[in-house]
Amino acid sequence: MTIEQLRQDMVAAMKAKDKTTKDAISSIIAAVKKVAIDEGVREDIPESLVDKVILKELKSIKEQIDTCPDERAELKAEYTTTYSIVEKYAPKVLSEDEIREIITTKFADVLATKNKGLVMKAAMGELNGKADGKMINQIVSELCK
Repeated sequence: MTIEQLRQDMVAAMKAKDKTTKDAISSIIAAVKKVAIDEGVREDIPESLVDKVILKELKSIKEQIDTCPDERAELKAEYTTTYSIVEKYAPKVLSEDEIREIITTKFADVLATKNKGLVMKAAMGELNGKADGKMINQIVSELCK
């Protein structure tokens, strides 16, 4: 996903007077800009950075849904709607089998050492933004036993 595509979709949501979608996309754009500035990239924000921020926002919204009390049904519904909007922009995340295959093929030499730290460092460098970190950690733990 590119920042330009997000901006175009936000403009389309504003024209359609869809406040919920506009707010969700706006929060993604703000988060992307903040991370880009922190990393020293003001112009030409790479897609990988945008995807990483979208996944982080998705995780944050999921936590909001999970921690929202049941008696706050309207708030929970709002979070759920926002989650479904942001989810449309999230990159495809690798499945457990795909992660396991990548780790065993690309990092076979590092995996042979059974050093979980080295394997995690190599795998996270390759799979960051493409897979969930907890899933990667779980798979690497199993493979290093």
